[in-house]
Amino acid sequence: MKKKHNKTFDLILTAMLIALVFVATIFLNIRLPIAANGGLVHLGTAMAFIASFLFGPRKGAIAGAVGMGLFDLVSGWTLWAPFTVVARGLQGYIAGKIAWSNGRNGNSAAFNLLGAIVSAPVMLAVYYICEGILYGSWIGPVASIPGNIVQNVVGIIIAIPISAALKKMRYFK
Repeated sequence: MKKKHNKTFDLILTAMLIALVFVATIFLNIRLPIAANGGLVHLGTAMAFIASFLFGPRKGAIAGAVGMGLFDLVSGWTLWAPFTVVARGLQGYIAGKIAWSNGRNGNSAAFNLLGAIVSAPVMLAVYYICEGILYGSWIGPVASIPGNIVQNVVGIIIAIPISAALKKMRYFK
């Protein structure tokens, strides 16, 4: 049976993915005491990866960019919102693009893992460059890298098995 998606369904699904990323970011986070400018480990990264693996690069990019960008706007990280939109949009797109390459449609745990791993340095680079420009130093931003790596590792550890389990559901077959 072929699924028929109309624009309304697509819009609702995208909005729900954005909300999922936002809620996982705002309610399921831990501030890290590693850097002077803070650092945050949250489950929004896992939800953005899940969106990319289940629904492809476009929805993963939008969910990650808008969901985590909204978090920045409402939680005191307002200055970071534009950078988050870029960093997380690229991360979601890259992870989804690799996971959905060659007709895989996110069904390969190995390619999902590869997509997440390849997307992490891009996110790290965007935040590093933005932080370097904002603080006028290329040394200070190095302190944020360990927290961002932890955030990605936690996201990957959660997203890979959850995506694999969800892909077994009838909706995704």
